[in-house]
Amino acid sequence: MTKCGYVSVVGRPNAGKSSLLNWLVGEKIAMVSHKANATRKRSNIIVMHNSDQIIFVDTPGIHETEKLLNQFMLEEALKAMGDCDLILYLAPVTDKISYYEDFLLKNKKNVKHILLLTKIDFVTNEQIIEKMKEYEQFSDKYECIIPVSIKKQTKQSDILNNVVKYLPVHPYLFDPEIITTEHLRDIFKEFIRESIFENISDEIPYETDVMINKVEEKSNVDVVKATIIVQKDTQKGMIIGKGATAIKRIGRDARVKIEKLTGKKCYLELFVSIKKGWTKNKDGLKELGYDINS
Repeated sequence: MTKCGYVSVVGRPNAGKSSLLNWLVGEKIAMVSHKANATRKRSNIIVMHNSDQIIFVDTPGIHETEKLLNQFMLEEALKAMGDCDLILYLAPVTDKISYYEDFLLKNKKNVKHILLLTKIDFVTNEQIIEKMKEYEQFSDKYECIIPVSIKKQTKQSDILNNVVKYLPVHPYLFDPEIITTEHLRDIFKEFIRESIFENISDEIPYETDVMINKVEEKSNVDVVKATIIVQKDTQKGMIIGKGATAIKRIGRDARVKIEKLTGKKCYLELFVSIKKGWTKNKDGLKELGYDINS
């Protein structure tokens, strides 16, 4: 009798969702950035725990905004919350309770959830206990509360044992050998986006995207050709950099990530293209895979 189900991982932007998932699966799959709003779409990451299968759903951060791209991201998070068997809500220990109250309002279907108190490495044990007491007023809302340190104290099983308690008895939905339902080209795209976030400062990464033009998998090398999309001429100049230094750095960082995942060499060729105002209109967003319903 195996258990199997979908578990949405949600929280405000930069709450540590992608880092947690990479740690739980033991591989770098989800895009991680110290800058908020890096994750734009839902993605499935599969973890086998003993004889049970957990399909974690990585989601964009929950936040309100006027921007069209951010509206798409909020829709993605809300859909994931409504379609799952369990929610892991990540609450950084220094956060105000109001973020959690907002999540409770958005959890329209009252899906069961576990509260994870994240980023506890940066505070004292007394502060952790104090914050847990603050959440006690909501104890009828969550199943349990778990302080999480992915750097030292917490073991993966501390979380996974609690997760499977609330999953339905069900046959596996996916082959136990795979760790994600994402296509390789989509993971490559996210690695390139992550490298842009790491190497280009300020707001520019938020106005960029990546289109994978070609992936050719050979026995000893992957050939990847991709185009970085920007909104303005000035942004193109900054992505390329003086003497092409910036784009070489982006490419080098992305290639290292790809090779670590695939275990073979990668030949990565990057281009830069301008799509004026693509983040500000529905057609531009749809062309890059962000279809807004409202």
